[in-house]
Amino acid sequence: MVGLPNVGGAVGRIVATAQNGLEVIRLGGFDTGTEPAPYRVVETEKMYRLRRYFPDDPGDGYSHVILIPPMMVSANVYDVTADNGAVSILHRHGIIPWVIDFGSPDHEEGGMERTLTDHVLAISRVVDLVHRVVGRDVHLGGYSQGGMFAYQTAAYRRSEGIASVVTYGSPVDVLAALPLGVPASLAVPGAELLADKVFTHLWIPSWLARTGFQLADPVKTARSRVDFLRKLHDRDALLPREDQRRFIEQEGWVAWSGPAVAELLKQFVVHNRMVSGGFVIDGDIVSMTEITSPVLAFVGETDDIGQPLAVRGIASAAPDADVFETVVPAGHFGLVVGSTAGRLSWPTTAEWIRWRDGEGDQPDTVAPMSPDREGRGSGISWSDRLTYGVGQVAGAGTVITKEIVGAVDTLQRTTRAVASESVRTVPRLFRLGQIQPSTRISLGKLMSENNRRSGDAELFLFENRVLTHEQVNTRIDNVVAGLIECGIRPGEHLGVMMDPRPSALVVIAALSRLGAVAVLLSTADDLDEMMTESETRVVVADPDHLEIAAAVSDRVLVLGGGEQRVIDRADGIHVVDMEQIDPAQVRLPAWYRPDPGLAGDLAFILFTRVQGRLTRWSVTNHRFAMSAFGAAAAAGLSTHDTVYCLPPLHHASGLLTTLGATVAGRSRIALSRGVDPERFQTEVRRYGVTVVSYTWSMLSDVLHAPGFDPAQLSSVRLFMGSGLPTGLWAEIDRELPNAKVLEFFATADGSAILSNIDGSKIGAMGRPLPETNAVDLAAYRPDVRQLEVDADSGFVRRAEINEVGMLMAHAGQRYEAGGRVLRDVFRPRDRWEVSGLLFRRDHEGDLWFMGSEAAVIETSDGVVYPEPIRQALSRVPSVDQVIVFGVGEHGAQVAVAAITLREGATSTTPTQLRIALGELAAIQRPHLITVVGSIPVSESYRPLGSELVRRGVPRPGPRTWYRDSEGRYRRYTKSAAESIDWSRPTPEPVAVRPAPAASHNATGRSGSKQPVTVVDAVAE
Repeated sequence: MVGLPNVGGAVGRIVATAQNGLEVIRLGGFDTGTEPAPYRVVETEKMYRLRRYFPDDPGDGYSHVILIPPMMVSANVYDVTADNGAVSILHRHGIIPWVIDFGSPDHEEGGMERTLTDHVLAISRVVDLVHRVVGRDVHLGGYSQGGMFAYQTAAYRRSEGIASVVTYGSPVDVLAALPLGVPASLAVPGAELLADKVFTHLWIPSWLARTGFQLADPVKTARSRVDFLRKLHDRDALLPREDQRRFIEQEGWVAWSGPAVAELLKQFVVHNRMVSGGFVIDGDIVSMTEITSPVLAFVGETDDIGQPLAVRGIASAAPDADVFETVVPAGHFGLVVGSTAGRLSWPTTAEWIRWRDGEGDQPDTVAPMSPDREGRGSGISWSDRLTYGVGQVAGAGTVITKEIVGAVDTLQRTTRAVASESVRTVPRLFRLGQIQPSTRISLGKLMSENNRRSGDAELFLFENRVLTHEQVNTRIDNVVAGLIECGIRPGEHLGVMMDPRPSALVVIAALSRLGAVAVLLSTADDLDEMMTESETRVVVADPDHLEIAAAVSDRVLVLGGGEQRVIDRADGIHVVDMEQIDPAQVRLPAWYRPDPGLAGDLAFILFTRVQGRLTRWSVTNHRFAMSAFGAAAAAGLSTHDTVYCLPPLHHASGLLTTLGATVAGRSRIALSRGVDPERFQTEVRRYGVTVVSYTWSMLSDVLHAPGFDPAQLSSVRLFMGSGLPTGLWAEIDRELPNAKVLEFFATADGSAILSNIDGSKIGAMGRPLPETNAVDLAAYRPDVRQLEVDADSGFVRRAEINEVGMLMAHAGQRYEAGGRVLRDVFRPRDRWEVSGLLFRRDHEGDLWFMGSEAAVIETSDGVVYPEPIRQALSRVPSVDQVIVFGVGEHGAQVAVAAITLREGATSTTPTQLRIALGELAAIQRPHLITVVGSIPVSESYRPLGSELVRRGVPRPGPRTWYRDSEGRYRRYTKSAAESIDWSRPTPEPVAVRPAPAASHNATGRSGSKQPVTVVDAVAE
């Protein structure tokens, strides 16, 4: 009989368990008797109902906060428990809470068609409403995705009317630490597939949202259920957490609309634009850098959904905001609901709000957030995981050292990088290698293909607006109709004179779609010559270039704006306002076939100037494709990139390596109105620019601007273009270590395209782009300006390593050879195009530009190559622009280097100049170096030296130096000028010093067998 009491206790537990279990089955849980906090719905819209909690309290002197729930969670998340809910705690601390209730989309009119933009615009309207009611700036808070909404709304409004932003477990750098540690390499393709193919047709019901949340932490979910069942007999023990349990397991979940999920995945997972910037809200380009109001981010130490590393991304994403954080020992849900949230999160939120409104002190638990605190991995430490319990099961029986973890992480990142590059690059190069003369390929065709593939994706960003592929494609077709109405036919040459803007790119694409030839014109003084050389009679211009175009052409077609000045000027014959043509009324002729261009057809005509002589560059569709696909592959462009176009479209870098590569890479292209340092930094941040294109020295104005902040360009991974001075290249390498430089070099006819893909050799032109024409260097005699023939074989001798030679491009496509073509050059029946450009090849096979054949300076000491001098002097910190030229008769020319000084620099010293030129032999240095007031630049920022050449040898003066026999520089005085005879060779120095590796004799042969170490070169 001793054991009977124990039997009775067991029976009692069984009975209590059965009774409580039956109540849970019938009612879904226990009746706790708690009542929700009082609120009144003060505004109802199609998108939301706005709750004002504690409506009977006038809130005089109170601060106000608007709380936003995630899309999948009920608005009641802020009022789960009566005494410990967010709204109640905030009210007790003198804060009036307003909560946005989006309802459940599956029960709302039009709810399943809601987009991410709809939510942000709705929140923005709520901010305006509450601001008007309370008459002061309001605080904006959000949990999880609700916090992402808060960030996006603050950025969209540029913080107008927002006192601060408070978020709870809200990821910003999403790809830095995805939920459950899913690798980005797996998540991005999967998210893109779901966004494009699944959520355009489906939506997520509430039960699936609940299941997904529980699967995010299956160990905790299982443990909490087991704990609930074990205590099912003890009603009093379960009641304190019953409201929270019922919310998580039953009542707290709502459906997601498919379009909203698709937009979330596309913008903030696939493209990670919370960090990079450039996300789109209602057609406007928005960046987190627009947030200027203070930010407080709550970070869960064991949050596996909004992981600490992802949450802390706000510190770098919003550089103009004061960003703070509070670390809470909780998981994702525990940040806002439960005892920990009631003890830490919400009291700290109230103290923060009062502090920001000037009514209290800074909370002790609030500290400035620094990007440096991100660390590696997810940001959740092993000790936190073990303490919390999440990692106990996952880590049981397994001991992994930090070294192994690091090795696995490195291998995984390397594998992902290689796989990613292969997926992007191989198909492009394969397609490039398959092009034949009869292959249909053109700019217009590529844009049509992109539109069919992803018409709703963004293509053009301009002046904070965005145009999709579909919108651009429709505009192209409309312009084609207008051109046909104006009598334009396939094969006709049309000049294009327009600033870089969407309408200009549309015109170029429309001419390609029609099969006409776009002649890219600058506004230089030689327009008449360009028109004659290109056989152009009709010009398409924007309103700003109407008068210039009308001065050189009898017929101008004006596109863009429909401005009154154009309407007044248009007569329908000499000046046609194309905006007045209704494309719907144009009857397309029977001959019209969209995108008829073949690889062998002429597509574009560009112009370049070599030694003052205008040179026509005819670009076939094949050469356009070579440049476009080759540059896209070299730059690794993808749909994740936004390319910022600085060069004018009449420059090869603007047309081929910016527009062409962007279209081939299916990236976004952001257009600028010109180089302005302040606008540059603003637009790079706002658009989320990852790649910047340039020409020549145009980046100088940006990098040397007084307010330049390298941190503002954190999203930029690549600068690509041609002509970059080595000094600027080195600055980018130093100031922006996370960005690389991809320098291209193309011959004047496009027969050879080189690129420095690796970027480690500053100044090198690199090697030919894959699948473009092969190149070689022919031995060259600069003294007689002839290729050097081998006496035994009779073929042209190939230049040796570090020997200066003539660049030869293999003329494989006979229909494209536009320059001087030689046969039987290196072997029988080969064909090579002579470029007229001189290079040397180093031991690794990389090419270095030495100058054009025409630019070689023939002095009494032998040949001097201008490019190594120009690039070496560009490295002097005080030097801005450099021009190197020869003056006088060939064989006795004076090598002159003219330099300008950077703004704020008063002088440079002979020692600085000599050190900069130290890798050149004394006789390879300029005879004179002179500081001039200015060096003009072209529209593409190429230095122009014709006026300096015309002036001749610089006069003696305090800012001109001459080279002595040992290569040192001394002040060029009147007496020095009278004593120097430039026609006589420089006497040998008394002290014998080893000749640097870059020295060359008059034949162009290397004067030293040592490896050449010239470090500077640039594209012509």
